[in-house]
Amino acid sequence: RKRDYEGFLCSLLLPAESRTSAFALRAFNMCPFQIKDSITQKTTGLMRMQFWRDAVEDIYSNNPPHQPVATELWRAVKRHNLTKMWFLKIIDEREKNLDDRAYRNIQELETYAENTQSALLYLTLETLGVRDIHADHAASHIGKAQGIVTCLRATPYHCTRQKVFLPMDICMLHGVSQEDFIRGKQEKNMRDVIYDIASQAHIHLEHARSFSKKVPVKAYPAFFCTVALDDYLYNMRKVDFNIFHPSLQKKSTLLPLYLYIRSWKKTY
Repeated sequence: RKRDYEGFLCSLLLPAESRTSAFALRAFNMCPFQIKDSITQKTTGLMRMQFWRDAVEDIYSNNPPHQPVATELWRAVKRHNLTKMWFLKIIDEREKNLDDRAYRNIQELETYAENTQSALLYLTLETLGVRDIHADHAASHIGKAQGIVTCLRATPYHCTRQKVFLPMDICMLHGVSQEDFIRGKQEKNMRDVIYDIASQAHIHLEHARSFSKKVPVKAYPAFFCTVALDDYLYNMRKVDFNIFHPSLQKKSTLLPLYLYIRSWKKTY
């Protein structure tokens, strides 16, 4: 609820038998995710990542460490026979990301999103008892859209810490330097960078929806995170892709209502 409010809201809409497990997955996801921002030395980050890698191995050996998230994760694994590979992919990808450098291109950002956000969605689908190629295909695209949007949303925060992670190829295409973002400039070419990156997220969402008829309805609750993505992209269009606009930093008060409507309509 505190660290991943949107994920928390989405998990509330899952069927009762999946909800607790989804909370455990979301809590686990936040553990390696937060390491990068809470360390000053990479060595410390690597040690913490190793703790989670060992914890996953121990969970699958039926010997979870005495740690609240690990205990809940063990229960979820037992309950739904979750695939170990997705947990390890999340940890491995977060570990690679400790290097603190910008993505070289949009494909690199998409790979990161696939191995973190999409992997989390594959696990969520398993808690729903869905093992379907079309649902996985949708999850892959939605996860990539989520990763791109997360990168955009975090940009103002990262700029305050003198860091920019936006894909370098798109910045270079529009003649924008990392320094421009750190200074918080409002130039048109900076908005063009944001437009190009946001458009890629939109394309992934449209692609995921293009075969929604083939996706089992049972899988839809795993994909309600698209509501928050649509909301952010819509708000960004309203401010002409000014990533620093104050309205983009606020929590969406109508999000619970939008989520309820989407779940009632049974679409994603």
